[in-house]
Amino acid sequence: MSEPILSLREVYADIDQYHILHGVDLDVPAGELTVLLGRNGAGKSTTLRTIMGLTTLTRGQVRFQGRDIGGTATPAIARGGIAFVPENMGIFGQLTVRENMVLAAVSGAMDEPRLDWIFEVFPPLKKFWNRAAGNLSGGQKQMLAIARAVIEPRELLLVDEPTKGLAPAIINDLADAFEQLKQQQVSILLVEQNFNFSRRLGQSVAVMSDGHIVHRGTMAELAEDEDLQHELLGLGLGAHQ
Repeated sequence: MSEPILSLREVYADIDQYHILHGVDLDVPAGELTVLLGRNGAGKSTTLRTIMGLTTLTRGQVRFQGRDIGGTATPAIARGGIAFVPENMGIFGQLTVRENMVLAAVSGAMDEPRLDWIFEVFPPLKKFWNRAAGNLSGGQKQMLAIARAVIEPRELLLVDEPTKGLAPAIINDLADAFEQLKQQQVSILLVEQNFNFSRRLGQSVAVMSDGHIVHRGTMAELAEDEDLQHELLGLGLGAHQ
């Protein structure tokens, strides 16, 4: 594995009176796609939100590129090179696709070669460039959410459940897009319940249970060990299509 671009050490986080994260230790190797797996309620989404400063870090350390970002305001974290695609996608439904993209290009005008690449990866965004984002299909909204996150170069991309509720053809398009991001050496931390999608893309993997990490390793090793899959996740990867 390469050196981590992101490291969490003994991270605790609460939501209201509920203790959600209980000492999370997690490394995201630079230039790789790391999958964060776990059953519902394990704390995966809260981990991403804590990294982004959207959930309060109560104890522990979050280091990005060697810098401690724990307690940093979310806008500063984003400007520092981390993009976040939440489960609810976070797009502005009343704005057009173009307006959503303009807002995401915080450094100024959109880079034309990068926009051309996005159109190549996600052709519907070009087709519906002037359509209100709220009128897009679920898959097209997810394309827009990811496109907004990568319209500017990012060091790290956090993505929460990108395939949820999408048709297989759209999921395949998203997988192709992530493959291209991997080729560009973008570091990615992906929370995903579609295990075939995870197995195709993941290089390293961490498994959460009850607010902490219970397994770390390579995705290839986990994909080959059905007994371990059942132990950690309750079902083998092969049972998920």
